[in-house]
Amino acid sequence: MRYYVLDRGDQLSVDLSEQFHKLAAQRGFRLDAESPEIVISIGGDGTMLHAFHTFIDHIPDIAFVGIHTGHLGFYADWQADELPQLIDLMSSASNSGSIRPRIVRYPLLELEIHRKSGNSSHIALNEFTLKGVDGTVVAQVDINDQTFEMFRGDGICISTPSGSTAYNKSLGGAMVHPTIEALQIAEIASINNRVFRTMGSPLLLPKHHHTDIFSRKEQRLLLTIDHINLQVDDLISVRCQVAKEKVNFARYRPFPFWNRVREAFLG
Repeated sequence: MRYYVLDRGDQLSVDLSEQFHKLAAQRGFRLDAESPEIVISIGGDGTMLHAFHTFIDHIPDIAFVGIHTGHLGFYADWQADELPQLIDLMSSASNSGSIRPRIVRYPLLELEIHRKSGNSSHIALNEFTLKGVDGTVVAQVDINDQTFEMFRGDGICISTPSGSTAYNKSLGGAMVHPTIEALQIAEIASINNRVFRTMGSPLLLPKHHHTDIFSRKEQRLLLTIDHINLQVDDLISVRCQVAKEKVNFARYRPFPFWNRVREAFLG
């Protein structure tokens, strides 16, 4: 088995990373930073986002596993003291044709950012947010190439189903099961008056729909793709839709989505 490990950098995560390498070597696993089959994230959800974007060009060929060492790890199946058990299951899976991990596939968000200085494409695991740097955002929101609303407020959040439990949830958005291939639009402190009118509630779009957000004044904007920040002053528009590819997670034991939600938020 070819593997790679990314850790958060705190002492516990570094120690676990070293322990993983030691146990993996004993089982004949091969460390591979270029084309791993399994990527182990040791830390929190931020570490998993970092791991995802590190291997963004190899997403169809990689499965991720999360080990939790922080306060809240929604993407993590394993606790710090369960590392030997995980290694045992990974070893059994790699040495047996009958024992294989269950691969679950979560939808991703595809972004096309159009600027006066050029265009770029991105993929998000959790969400994309657009916020004003110097004041409120003024933007036109289209759905399927039809004008839907004129927005003014602090910003807009577009989330994936797995990301629906993150920033989207704090904005009053719904938690969406990842088998539902969709994206969710949530407002960040919208201003509603006779000039600017918005729905005032989150919207869920299916995978064959798309939304475009057009900048409607000269404004400095902060675009955030998961944990990556881009400050721009020449935005034309952003197109958001469900990506064709999905992210793979290797489940070496059952951990249903709603169990994750309960464990993460209710304890």
